[in-house]
Amino acid sequence: MKFTELGLKPEILRGLKDIGYEDLTPVQEVTFPHVLANRDIIARAETGSGKTAACAIPLVQSVDISLNEIQALILVPTRELALQYVSAISDIAKHTKVAPFAVYGGFPIATQTSKLAHGVHILVATPGRLIDLLYHSPLSLSEVRTFVLDEADEMLNMGFVTDIEFVLSCLIHEHQTLLFSATMPNAIKHLAKKYLTDPLTIELNADKIAPSSLIHCFKQIDRNSHFDSLVGFIEKEDPAQAIIFCNSRLNAIKLSDKLKGKFKSVDLIHGGQEQSRRTSLFNRFRANKVKVMVATDIASRGLDFSHTTHVINYDFPRGKEAYTHRTGRTARMGRKGTAITFYSRGDLNDLKELLRRNRIKPQWLGKEPDMDNLKKKRSSGNYSSKHGKRPNRQRPSNQKRKNNPPRKR
Repeated sequence: MKFTELGLKPEILRGLKDIGYEDLTPVQEVTFPHVLANRDIIARAETGSGKTAACAIPLVQSVDISLNEIQALILVPTRELALQYVSAISDIAKHTKVAPFAVYGGFPIATQTSKLAHGVHILVATPGRLIDLLYHSPLSLSEVRTFVLDEADEMLNMGFVTDIEFVLSCLIHEHQTLLFSATMPNAIKHLAKKYLTDPLTIELNADKIAPSSLIHCFKQIDRNSHFDSLVGFIEKEDPAQAIIFCNSRLNAIKLSDKLKGKFKSVDLIHGGQEQSRRTSLFNRFRANKVKVMVATDIASRGLDFSHTTHVINYDFPRGKEAYTHRTGRTARMGRKGTAITFYSRGDLNDLKELLRRNRIKPQWLGKEPDMDNLKKKRSSGNYSSKHGKRPNRQRPSNQKRKNNPPRKR
């Protein structure tokens, strides 16, 4: 189906034509009529399937420009995703009078308050900054007709569930709720059951988490061959643009420094950098002015880097969804892409589970590991070594449990 068949306003069609949108993706085709009909929706689709536009286009279509109030609220987990989201809406709404805006931490709240006072129709926000504005500014959500929770699984992983519930408690009037996510853990299902009204559940490619246009390569390494294997792969493949993921800032910094001695156009991104520095790098990477970006998982969620041809997991991804989100930075919207993951013998059990869970047909660079004869992981209760049993690290009963923030990326 083409966008011209949807009955969209001519100004929106002009904006879509400018950015090269002609045909709807499957998730857009399925969700559009229900979004426009004000139905609550839980939508799961593979990363890079067009979920942002599936939400943004109907929102722009539905805005009443005669009402100078926030009519759609979109909650996202990170500053980078907020900027990307509002940029996509701005492109779609370029020839309309719809006013989108993004608020997020790390930017003067007074400047954002001033912009909101001049009128915003679609607000994209990170949870912390939105709550700050609700407490310390005249911001009103009384005219919000549609609330969107994007990257919902990441929101919960980052510990935003209390913030999400607070925002939902502020929307006491009747409204539509749209929940978009690449994965659908039980916590999201519980949230949806509590706050959504008779939601329509849409699961596209639920049996195929990874895009079909993505090639999955795996290579076994040891400590001494790790860096040389990476250099050899880059020299052989000569990727047009690549993101290399590490599990920590320290690893990313060290790897970036070593790669800069081997290749040109290498840069680094992690959560400890200033927001302006990260935004500048993301913009240069999107403009294809950076060829290799070494990153922590801060770059793994929701961000659309259309030129990325290769994703390299230098450190084996940790967590059930990390592989899905990292590799989702390539092979987006039907484009081809390659993911290579380096693993050691100690990762074999996790690798076996990763292949099973993601239904991946791997391409082995080198000898294929013997997955059938792997020993099960020993539980901590059975742990023993030449030094004796692992010490009991149980927290003292009089020590209160803290709500620790997620690991820095």
